[in-house]
Amino acid sequence: MTGRTESIESMEQLAVVWRAMVLDRDAGADVRDLPGIAVRWADCRFAFWNCVTLTEIDADTALVARRLGQAAEIMRAKKHPGFLWLFEDLLGDEARGAVRTAAERAGLAYAFPGTGMAGDLLPLPEPAHPELTFVRVTTDEQLEAYADLNSRAYGFPLEDGRDGLLGSALWKNQVYAYLGLRDGVPVTCAATVEADGRLFVVLVATDPAWQRRGYGEAVTRKALYEGARATGLTRATLHATAAGAPVYPRIGFKPNSPVRFYSLKE
Repeated sequence: MTGRTESIESMEQLAVVWRAMVLDRDAGADVRDLPGIAVRWADCRFAFWNCVTLTEIDADTALVARRLGQAAEIMRAKKHPGFLWLFEDLLGDEARGAVRTAAERAGLAYAFPGTGMAGDLLPLPEPAHPELTFVRVTTDEQLEAYADLNSRAYGFPLEDGRDGLLGSALWKNQVYAYLGLRDGVPVTCAATVEADGRLFVVLVATDPAWQRRGYGEAVTRKALYEGARATGLTRATLHATAAGAPVYPRIGFKPNSPVRFYSLKE
């Protein structure tokens, strides 16, 4: 795939996966494909499930400014905060240089960076880590542990993560979600889900007390291994935070799309 094609793939994977995740939270959630904007907004406390993204290719400066204003308007109408995910490589060259200023004018504040990644990397060998055992998430107790690991890793209150995952049949049945246990205690987690002929890696997290030990890489490999074994898929995609970005190339992912996250100005 070319760089532009992979950027489009990255944006489209977000739209596909987040549709399922958001509707899993609330069948009446705001899931719309508007001109130039995809809305995937559960309006729950877990901010990652509250998402809008721009979908046009090579939009010029004026159109991007208009879309940013529309996105901010959508976000302001919601009860709970979330993020605009901006795939900057999809913008026209001139618009890309002006987007930060346009976002500010729309009432949006730059929050943090991310990176879209993909690779034809499956199947992987069955993973192992000398300090971990792996267990698939199939119970509410395990799902709560998964949610709490994400909250701790990303700095959310525990109730926010739980509001995003607890009670989900999707996560206990259709998502290949795994906990990594150290001496029986969950310390890391990762999941994959089938999305339009690919495996998408979602919500990888490690307890801050146990980071930098290779746990996140090991449990991600496990989720990919089991997802590929179940589906036969060979291509995988993900969106990495800055903290996770160095891990995934070791598995075989290649960065392809800078992603910028924006929130409403306070």
